[in-house]
Amino acid sequence: MAKNTNIRISLPAVCFVWQIAMIILFGVFIRYNEESDTRWIEHRRRKNISTNLENDFYYRYPSFQDVHVMIFVGFGFLMTFLKRYSFGGVGFNFLIAAFGIQWALLMQGWFHYLDENYGKIKIGVENLINADFCVAGCLIAYGACLGKVSPVQLMVLTLFGVTLFAVEEYIILELLHAKDPGGSMVIHTFGAYYGLTISWVLYRPMLSQSRHLQGSVYHSDVFAMIGTLFLWMYWPSFNSAIADHGAVINTYLALAASVLTTFAISSISQKHGKLDMVHIQNATLAGGVAMGTASEFMITPYGSLIVGFCSGIISTFGYLFLTPFMEKTLKIQDTCGIHNLHAMPGVIGGIAGAITAASASVSVYGQEGLINTFNFKEAVANRTVNIQGGYQAAGLFVAIAFGLVGGALVGGILKLPIWGDPADANCFDDEVYWEVPEDEDENILSRHPNMNHTRGMPDAYQRSHV
Repeated sequence: MAKNTNIRISLPAVCFVWQIAMIILFGVFIRYNEESDTRWIEHRRRKNISTNLENDFYYRYPSFQDVHVMIFVGFGFLMTFLKRYSFGGVGFNFLIAAFGIQWALLMQGWFHYLDENYGKIKIGVENLINADFCVAGCLIAYGACLGKVSPVQLMVLTLFGVTLFAVEEYIILELLHAKDPGGSMVIHTFGAYYGLTISWVLYRPMLSQSRHLQGSVYHSDVFAMIGTLFLWMYWPSFNSAIADHGAVINTYLALAASVLTTFAISSISQKHGKLDMVHIQNATLAGGVAMGTASEFMITPYGSLIVGFCSGIISTFGYLFLTPFMEKTLKIQDTCGIHNLHAMPGVIGGIAGAITAASASVSVYGQEGLINTFNFKEAVANRTVNIQGGYQAAGLFVAIAFGLVGGALVGGILKLPIWGDPADANCFDDEVYWEVPEDEDENILSRHPNMNHTRGMPDAYQRSHV
C-alpha cells in the first residue's frame, strides 16, 4: 500500500517542538513538593511527623502504579482489536499518554497546586495520579477516532483535551464543589462526548472503502482481552486512588455484577446463545465507569451490585443497537464504542452520585463522616446534602457541555487539511504510519500462489455489527 504523502505538519517536528517547550515550562514552573524533596527530613522534624510512612508517597504509590498500568497497558491493549491496526492502537496510545501527562502536570498544577508566594507548581505522587486521570479522558476520546486520524491529529486532540479537562475539572471540583473521585463525570462523560463530537465533525461518508479492515481476527481479540483484564483488575485502584477506602469495595462489586450481566445479555442476543467478544471486552468494564462518582459514598454493597447490573445491561444493548443507529442516522463513526462503555455508564455514574449524595444522612455516615465525605468545610460548611445532590447533577451537565462544545471546536481544527490524516481507503491500516513486517500467511501465499486464502473474519463479525 502506498504511504500517505500529504503530510504537511510532520510528527517529528511536533514531538521535538513540544518536548523542548515542556523542558522550558518545567524549568520555569515545576518543583518537587515537600514530600518528594530531599528536605523531607527537615519537613518531618518541623511538623513533628514520627515516621516516613506518613509521607504521601508510601500511601499513594501502589495506587499510582495500578492507574499507570491501566493507562499504558489496559487502554493500549484494549485498542488492538482491529485486524490491521494493532501497532496504531497500542503505539499511539503510548505516544499521546506520554505527551499528555506532561501537559496535564502543568495545566492541573496551574489550577490546583500553584504556590502563589513563589509562582511555582509543587508536584508529588498525587499529581502523577491526577495527570494519568487527565490523560485517560483523551484516550477515551481516541477510541472514537481509532484508525481514522493521524498521530499529529491525536497530539492536537490531546493538547486541547487536557486543557479542556483541566478547566472542567476545576469548575466541577472546585467551584461547584462536587465529588467525583473515580471520574464518572470528569473523566468518562467528558472524554466520551469530546471524542464522539470530534468523530461526528470528522465524519467520513466513504469509510466503507476500508470496511474490510474494521473487523477483528482471533488473535487481535485475544490481545484486546488482555487490555480488558488489566483494566478490570485495577479499576478498584483507579476509583480509590484519591478517595477513601470504601471506594475499593464498591467498585469491586459493581465490576463483578457487570460481568455476569454482560455475559447474560450477550448470550441472549446472539444466535444459538453464543457470546460476542466485543461485549465481553467492553461492557464488562461498565460497572467500574458507573461507580466512579459514588465510589466513596455509602451506596451500600447491594447498591454497588445494582449499579453494575444496570450499567452492564445498558452498555451491552448499546453495542447491539445504538452503535449501528449512531453511524447510520447520527453520522457518528464510533470505532471502539466509547458511547456504550464510557458515555452512558458515565452518565449513570453521575446520576447515581447525585441521588446517593442527596439521600446521605448523619445516621448512615455519622456527623464527622458526612463532613469528611463531602468536605463540608470552609465556604461550603453549611451546605446540606440536598443541595450537594443538586451540585452533583450540575457537575454532570458541565462535563457533557465541555465535551460537546470542546469536541465541536477541536473537531473543526482537526478538519483542516494540514494534519496528514489517512485517505478513506487507508483507514484502520498500520501501513500508513508504521513499518509493518510481512505476515507469515502472506509469505506462504506468495510461495504458493495457487493456494486458496481468505484472511480475516466474515463481514458479519464486525465491531459495529452493521
